[in-house]
Amino acid sequence: MKKLVNILFLLLALTSCGSKPNQGKDIKNMPLENTITLTGAQYKNAKIELGKLENRSISTTLKLNGKIDVPPQNMISVSTPLGGFLKSTKLLPGMHVKKGEVLATMEDQQYIQLQQEYLTVKSKLIYAEGEYNRQKELNLSKASSDKVFQQADMDYKNQKINASALAEKLRLININPESLNESNLSRKINICSSIDGFVSKVNVNIGKYVNPSDILFELINPADIHLNLKVFEKDIDKLSIGQKLLAFNNNQPNKKYPCEIILISQDLSTDRSADVHCHFDAYDKTLLPGMYMNAEVEIKSSNASSINSDAIVNFEGKDYLFIFKKTNQFEMVEIKKGSSENNYTEVAILNRRDIVALPIVIKGAYTVLMQLKNKPEN
Repeated sequence: MKKLVNILFLLLALTSCGSKPNQGKDIKNMPLENTITLTGAQYKNAKIELGKLENRSISTTLKLNGKIDVPPQNMISVSTPLGGFLKSTKLLPGMHVKKGEVLATMEDQQYIQLQQEYLTVKSKLIYAEGEYNRQKELNLSKASSDKVFQQADMDYKNQKINASALAEKLRLININPESLNESNLSRKINICSSIDGFVSKVNVNIGKYVNPSDILFELINPADIHLNLKVFEKDIDKLSIGQKLLAFNNNQPNKKYPCEIILISQDLSTDRSADVHCHFDAYDKTLLPGMYMNAEVEIKSSNASSINSDAIVNFEGKDYLFIFKKTNQFEMVEIKKGSSENNYTEVAILNRRDIVALPIVIKGAYTVLMQLKNKPEN
């Protein structure tokens, strides 16, 4: 009898431990089970439709940013080969200039001195040429020595060299040596534009002395203005020369500028990005060098595993699909979403399961998720 009582007491203790309430346990934070079986009524009310993964070519939009740029050959820094005082200029930033137009007038006494030296050398050259011809004739008849003829030949060649050198110096400061004579010497020179474009910077004022190393003005030729975009290393292989894109700025995001990629840099910067140069299909004068721009490039992916976007459900920051297992029973599988187009989304199965041939809930997936979340605990 005593033995029977001990057995009953032991059974009672075990029963008490097994039925102990789950105190302090947050049901909401319990791990979500991944399988649910619906009743017939639940399945009917959910209006579930099944489908399968499909291989589709889905476009994705690569978003880039950069700025309007001008190639170095279209950016002109204007200086003067010889120093002098700025006598006059009417330039202001933003003004349009034509090729050959006078940008400024410089003044200095060394311009007069250079013209004087040229005319003096030119006179000496005429005399040296005459002396050379006389000595040449005399030498042919042996009326003068070879030494005298050689001296005349050397003087003539030296004067020719000096005259040519001074003529080139005059051309550097826009003085035509061919039209220069003793009656038209000038203390002024003109600085002219070498391009059609507009003024971007004016660095001097009237009366200032300018050295040859000083930049007076900066000009830009917008004929070859282009878009310079930054693309990171992971996206470089998605772009190619000739590829089309649309550019826009933040002020007018709805105004798109069609562009074409003309060059992709083969060198990465310290932030692991490369430059992509693009030409505008049509130049717009409102696009100014240095202006920040955004760009969208449409990229086609080949045969990506895709599913109807309605099949994907999101729970606690993660994405899932519901796989049909058997009658009214479904398993929730975690996925990673990719690009979307035309209500289809590229998906990757995280646990590497092969579900290509398995039926997937493409309609009513959120209803199944709600039933799974609200399923009572056993």
